[in-house]
Amino acid sequence: MKFILNFFKVVVVFLILLVAVLYITDTDYLIKAVRTIYLQGHTTAFLDDYKRFDNQVIDAGTPQDWPKHKDYNSVSETKALQEANQDWGTVAYVIIKNDSIYFENYYDGYDTDSKSNSFSMAKSYVSGLLGKAIMQGHIKSLDQPVCDFLPAFCEGKAAKMTVGDLSSMASGTNWDEAYYSPLSITTRAYFDDDLRKVINGLEVVNSPGQAYKYASGDTQMLAMVIEKATGKKMYDYLTESFWKPLGSENPALWQVDSDEEDLVKAYCCIASNAKDFARYGKLYKDHGKWNGKQILDSAFVSKSLTPRFPSSPEYGYGWWLKNQNGKDYFMMRGHLGQYVIVQPDDNLIIVRLGHQKSPDAGVGAYTEDISLYIDEAYKMMNQEKS
Repeated sequence: MKFILNFFKVVVVFLILLVAVLYITDTDYLIKAVRTIYLQGHTTAFLDDYKRFDNQVIDAGTPQDWPKHKDYNSVSETKALQEANQDWGTVAYVIIKNDSIYFENYYDGYDTDSKSNSFSMAKSYVSGLLGKAIMQGHIKSLDQPVCDFLPAFCEGKAAKMTVGDLSSMASGTNWDEAYYSPLSITTRAYFDDDLRKVINGLEVVNSPGQAYKYASGDTQMLAMVIEKATGKKMYDYLTESFWKPLGSENPALWQVDSDEEDLVKAYCCIASNAKDFARYGKLYKDHGKWNGKQILDSAFVSKSLTPRFPSSPEYGYGWWLKNQNGKDYFMMRGHLGQYVIVQPDDNLIIVRLGHQKSPDAGVGAYTEDISLYIDEAYKMMNQEKS
């Protein structure tokens, strides 16, 4: 018994010293990481982790139901798609043809209204809110300096950084996009209770506006700019700009760093469902119009879906770009395989949400699952013709 008591005393002392070291070294965010992620059996953020963080509500307005296609759910998933959905833990797969639900299926206990984490699909919303702020005159143009809004970025190379650089991932900061390292700034940003402090500590080490480098910190900084320019919280601005006008059927949640700071994790973490996510893809497919009303400037939409840098044709302003089988696609992409994929010429939207993607090809590279979700959707639609 004495041995056991001494053992527990040692453990308690060790834990106290460990916590003290974490606070002294400014890595106490790891306590939150252990509690919310690692003790849940995960090594990175997971699909339903939003339930373990602070969130703010994105309110829905008057719901606008997606109409059902005349051939709604009349075809079956291909064998390859069935296997992929099982192997990679798909929770939602939806095909929208001619603005009508052609096919939808849900898995693993999820349904049409189930929320799951958008992860980096949120970046496309933030970029669109930049376009909205420009459209409303809160921000002059893509060329307006970040320094006009954030004093921490007014010296040296940072003074040349524009809001357009943030939207196109060309800030030149020292952000390190590392998801699985507990000591990376990406991990710190996900768990830190003061995200503004994390972002203001970034350094601009390369000339802004010269080259694309995927960096979640760029989107986070952009959100801080938009909040300063508009005087509105991002979750409120998204509600009034897109979520309500697009007729979303369900309210959504947007993670914030803490109740006290109340800054959204702008680079990620909108919890919603497949068909409400799809509405934003439709808005861009239709050049910023919704039900005949110009919600977002069409010139901004067009620029967003065009590569800024010829050496990086995979990215525009907040949107991923891909050519497959001679067709051009634009898409929202998120960690673990969250996708809204749009082919405008065929009036097609494909949404896939799930627990994981095919083996990672590296930050910014396209994984094989994306091609599969596209190819199998076309095969399913061709079943009607055979």
